[in-house]
Amino acid sequence: MTSTADLRLQHIVEQSAVALTDATGRFHKRHLTDAVREQLAREDLDPHIKAAALDKLAQSLVTGFGEQRNPRRRRTNRLFHPQDVIKLGNGIWVWMARATDSDIVEWRRLSRRNRARVDLADNEVQDYTDEVLDAFRAHTDIVYLEDLERVVFGWTEDHTDQAALPES
Repeated sequence: MTSTADLRLQHIVEQSAVALTDATGRFHKRHLTDAVREQLAREDLDPHIKAAALDKLAQSLVTGFGEQRNPRRRRTNRLFHPQDVIKLGNGIWVWMARATDSDIVEWRRLSRRNRARVDLADNEVQDYTDEVLDAFRAHTDIVYLEDLERVVFGWTEDHTDQAALPES
């Protein structure tokens, strides 16, 4: 469930992104990060929102730690490093130095399942982009994806799947 503070944080990010968007519809992640940081540093920000931001910062730092310590091929041509961390699912991590054979079996199982999900998601992206590029070629008068989606694929704002996105 998304808390009110989380919704407010999402709104701060979205407002900043909109403010930074140039005439071509682009903005830079680094500039967005700077703008959000400035908003969060304001003295008058609600304490609950600051606490939620700190929670997200802590989660981000922990995720970064896990990514940095994710096993990868070394000069020894092996994945092993004792200070790397193996993620076993359900938030359980184990130092590679202390991993057991059952930990390795679980890591392998999760890695395969993860790869299948990534492949499925990439297939969806490839299928979508193929369809869109074909439509752009067929409708050379259309410049922007939003217009193409409306004209060719019938997209409208009242599609029910848009209910999951917060209003701007």
